[in-house]
Amino acid sequence: MKGCACGLKVSVITLIDVNNYGTMLQAFATQKKLEEYADDVEIIDYQRKTNSEIAIIIELCRSNLLRGLAYIPSVIIWRRLRKEFIKKHLKTSASHFKSNEEFDNFPLHDGIYCTGSDQVWNTDYNQGVVHPLYLSFVPCDMRKFAYAASFGKDWLDEEMVAKSKKYIEQYERISVRESDGVKILDKLYGYQDAVHLVDPTLAMPPEFWRGYACEPKIEGEYILIYCLNQSKAFETYAKKLSEKTGLPIFRLCHRVVHMILCGKKILIPLVFEFITLIDNAKYVLTDSFHGTAFSMNLNTEPIVIYPGRYSGRLSSFLNLVGAQHRAISDFNDFDVINRPVDFAHVNKVLAYERERVDEFLRSIFHGEG
Repeated sequence: MKGCACGLKVSVITLIDVNNYGTMLQAFATQKKLEEYADDVEIIDYQRKTNSEIAIIIELCRSNLLRGLAYIPSVIIWRRLRKEFIKKHLKTSASHFKSNEEFDNFPLHDGIYCTGSDQVWNTDYNQGVVHPLYLSFVPCDMRKFAYAASFGKDWLDEEMVAKSKKYIEQYERISVRESDGVKILDKLYGYQDAVHLVDPTLAMPPEFWRGYACEPKIEGEYILIYCLNQSKAFETYAKKLSEKTGLPIFRLCHRVVHMILCGKKILIPLVFEFITLIDNAKYVLTDSFHGTAFSMNLNTEPIVIYPGRYSGRLSSFLNLVGAQHRAISDFNDFDVINRPVDFAHVNKVLAYERERVDEFLRSIFHGEG
């Protein structure tokens, strides 16, 4: 405990309705970190209307019927996995919320309210401004802060700023996950005291994560693929990388349809198996922020491919730890295996960033700084 405030309650709204390992693990890390400062930390059980399984399947079927139908088995597996993880590892609110109107009956308390991490303020993913994620249901005279929130991009249009500005102004303190978030708050919202902090998963040291990791099931060195945006060029690169290194490919398939792609398949493993797979790999070939973040935190060499959109969070993080050279600029770059990460430097940077996280949280809970 870092000076836990006895009897203090913190209600956190963040994303827990996404079929994604990073989403689950950032919520878990947020809860564990805040428990160092408050006795009672709850994650608000909130599912956005646009992110319900049915809504996603319907939307996919509208654009591509076969794709929508193919997504159904993954939804079934993920629903079970998320439900079990949340029940076992997250303390969630007694009430479940699905709409703005349902928050009219939110049981307010005298503690502190927090917007958590992940892409809570990404107006593309959220299809606009989702007011509860800005703590719109909490009166303006109550305490609010944001912990490593993310806009997911480097700019917002005026309409989105106008719809959310009054809520942003009510935050006592704001920290964001990317450096671009600080610029957005300063230039567009006129909020000049924002702080850039690392993702909550990085605020927890490697020994914390290894305490929850599963027993490894793969013997020997291997390349782990964790790719959220598949392409033929990516698959070709992965096969050639395997040939050049002599290492087998294991693919973490987060959807059933990915079972047809290259590599030995691991279909939607348990959440904490995600940590084990990264920790024991020789290389992690990924376009995922959390795939990269966990690789760095656990000192596994990542090979990073920037996704077409929302790559700012990846480049921001690689710049922070001095590992821009681990991102490949094209699918002919195999020299990346000869550009090792200076993990001594990475570990030093992340240790310093963890101190900054605690400094920020002390300012919230103890009025320091």
